Amino acid sequence: MPIHLEELDIMSKVEGLDSTLIVACNMCAGASFAMKENKPFIQFSSNYLTSPPLERHITKLQSQLKEKGVTSKWFKGGIIQKFFLCLWTSRQRMKFRQCADNYESVIVLGCDSALKTVNDAMKGTDCKVIKGTEVVGVVNTESKFSLPFNISFENSTLATMCDLHCKQSDQKSHQNKETDMVV
Repeated sequence: MPIHLEELDIMSKVEGLDSTLIVACNMCAGASFAMKENKPFIQFSSNYLTSPPLERHITKLQSQLKEKGVTSKWFKGGIIQKFFLCLWTSRQRMKFRQCADNYESVIVLGCDSALKTVNDAMKGTDCKVIKGTEVVGVVNTESKFSLPFNISFENSTLATMCDLHCKQSDQKSHQNKETDMVV
């Protein structure tokens, strides 16, 4: 059940910056880009616990940043740091902060919880945190294993995350409008 993310246009947000650190949640961002490309999420034979579609996206992003004159680095932490930004320990957050202190900005490829993790880690600094992806829902998918040790997704469907909340908000808004009209 990865959270499905769509990339945001961030080039206008890096205007005037010289450096940025890219941090990505390999699980949700990796799964999202793998499904977008219809490619394997993980290929153990070539990339140890890193999603090739995510690597391609970050390479493309770094190329675009370079064209804008922004130097960049991809922050690659330990296994937990690679997979779940939302589960970082205080030690992992400190390690990230030490690395990020050398950059003017951080681009986050992850969900809102990953963004909060990075924002919390960067509190008290002048480092600009840039949201690089947006949550659009949760994916219901079937994992497929194939040789040589590839993990792919098939029969994937998107379940929007705010259906119930949005319906309740719409109903409350409609009720408030009716109440305002009665007065």
